[in-house]
Amino acid sequence: MKIWKATVLATLALLLSACGGTAGGSSGDQTVTVYTADGLEDWYTARFAEFKQQTGITVQAVTAGSAEVVSRVSKEKANTQADVLVTLPPFVQQAAKEGLLTASTPKGADQVPAAQKDPQGRYFALMNNYLSFIHNAAQPAPKTWNDLLDPRYRGRLQYSTPGEAGDGTAVLLQAQHVLGDQGALDYLGKLQANNVGPSSSTGKLQPKVAKGELLVANGDLQMNLAEIDKSGGFSVFFPADAQGRRSTFALPYYAGLVANAPHSGNGRKLLDFLFSPETQTKTSDAYGIPARSDVKPQGPKAEKLTAAMSGVDVWNPDWNAVLARLDADLAAYRKATGQ
Repeated sequence: MKIWKATVLATLALLLSACGGTAGGSSGDQTVTVYTADGLEDWYTARFAEFKQQTGITVQAVTAGSAEVVSRVSKEKANTQADVLVTLPPFVQQAAKEGLLTASTPKGADQVPAAQKDPQGRYFALMNNYLSFIHNAAQPAPKTWNDLLDPRYRGRLQYSTPGEAGDGTAVLLQAQHVLGDQGALDYLGKLQANNVGPSSSTGKLQPKVAKGELLVANGDLQMNLAEIDKSGGFSVFFPADAQGRRSTFALPYYAGLVANAPHSGNGRKLLDFLFSPETQTKTSDAYGIPARSDVKPQGPKAEKLTAAMSGVDVWNPDWNAVLARLDADLAAYRKATGQ
């Protein structure tokens, strides 16, 4: 996922210096800082402009990989700078376990299904999404996982790194689901013959596939469909198992209030805004699915997303179980692949 943007960080540093970074923020401080996994940049631009118009509060969004934003919050624990964290599982569960998030109750979060929010109120699914893969549009889509082992993909295939990117971690989980734990390690070890190498950025793989520098990469459905609308050049696919079944799993964007946030009041206002029915309805603008069960996807983009998922089985990981074994799984993955 995307590396830290120097210009944004420079602006953020000036902002934090100006406001003093005091806990709770000064009464006149009309700012809020979001550390977020990438993929929602265009959607954020529109929504944060609406939020400022409604509240007068300016949102500073800093984008990085799913694990990286959590790592950043952890490193800054003694001098917290982020107010709101948006990231993918299992990294949001990791943030909660490390005490980086505090309980909050955004208005409307009661409409988020229990399975998609923390029982202690520290994080809530904001927008639903799914693991997907992309291929260069000028090439035929691979049909199965075995197809990706074909020598024609040597040096032309790449996936973001498990443990660094949420989408990359999702590749490991999906391989385990399809092939079993040891089967996944054996498979990913073989896939290294074609893999270009590590990448902390899933989003950066999209333009490479569009240009034909890569033929195949991983992604997530929301980000992929949004980019296809903007520039095209690649298509989405879901590789099938040996029985011809295609499957994926939900990979929601989760949001929570950072513990000891310098502008916690503004952070709570932003969460209320993001979980409002008006904002949740607009998740379809980004090819996302509303997390609130009382808000339904609508419009042509929602129809396109539904069409892309046609015939694909959806399964649901136990994210707390995933987190509990993540370190061991990543160590086994690195040993199997040499990464």
